[in-house]
Amino acid sequence: MAVVRDKVTRLFVMAAIAEAISWAGLLAGMVVKYGPPGNELGVQVFGPIHGVLFVAYGVLVLAVARVHRWSLLATFVALACAVPPFATVVFERWARRRGMLDVTEPAPEPAPVG
Repeated sequence: MAVVRDKVTRLFVMAAIAEAISWAGLLAGMVVKYGPPGNELGVQVFGPIHGVLFVAYGVLVLAVARVHRWSLLATFVALACAVPPFATVVFERWARRRGMLDVTEPAPEPAPVG
């Protein structure tokens, strides 16, 4: 189970960072779209990318919450952090500091002698 927990946790961290980066790209695309150039290319490129990463982050929050046994409140806050820009990274750092993303391996059983 520790292997699954470790893999899901790593995917969650990558999704949190990637979702924040896609927010930056989408915000830059919106500045270009509504600014003087009036070019929609940035939004057309980063919109779908951000959408996929938004959904992936949500699914991974639910998976990590299950394997780490997060409270309902912590799970809700993690999901809500997908909405404001860059909040996924803030939540991930906060959760790591509180030990909510720790992967602890069970102590190995001692081998019988003889």
